[in-house]
Amino acid sequence: MNTIKVLDKEFKLYIKQEEIETVIKDIANQINEEYKDRSPLFLVMLNGAFMFASQLFKELTIDCETSFVKYASYDGTQRTCEVKELIGLKSSLEGRDVVIIEDIIDSGYTMKCIIQKLKDMKVSSVKIATMLFKPNAFKFDYKIDYIGFNIDNEFIVGYGLDYNEHGRNYGSIYKVVE
Repeated sequence: MNTIKVLDKEFKLYIKQEEIETVIKDIANQINEEYKDRSPLFLVMLNGAFMFASQLFKELTIDCETSFVKYASYDGTQRTCEVKELIGLKSSLEGRDVVIIEDIIDSGYTMKCIIQKLKDMKVSSVKIATMLFKPNAFKFDYKIDYIGFNIDNEFIVGYGLDYNEHGRNYGSIYKVVE
């Protein structure tokens, strides 16, 4: 499909599913190499990263564990570094290697808070894998270790990304038509 309609907006094809899966395989190969003698814990950020994580895990050959977390860094309309665990971890992470799996990083604010939270939990290391990164919107200087695609400041849906909770189910990524 070259165009789709999600709720009241029209979107056009931006990144094909085949391209996404090729890039995810490349990220998995990097992770397989870097963690071949270790057993990291992957923290999958809900809701958007579930499709990225699913494809990534099909390509991983290393010993690992997976947990799903959901955080919010807003209180009403105010942003705070008090990230709220909407769905959280049940066990200690002290001494663990952690890889955060995220669908998209734009300003980077929520991720900054999560990194600090993990450091406070005394993890051994933290790395970040994101399917999409908006470098022009990024406000911080922490390292993002695995990036699928650098994109402009586009409003996108598909492959787990949503518009008002709709459109996550598309295999490709689409950008809004202005």
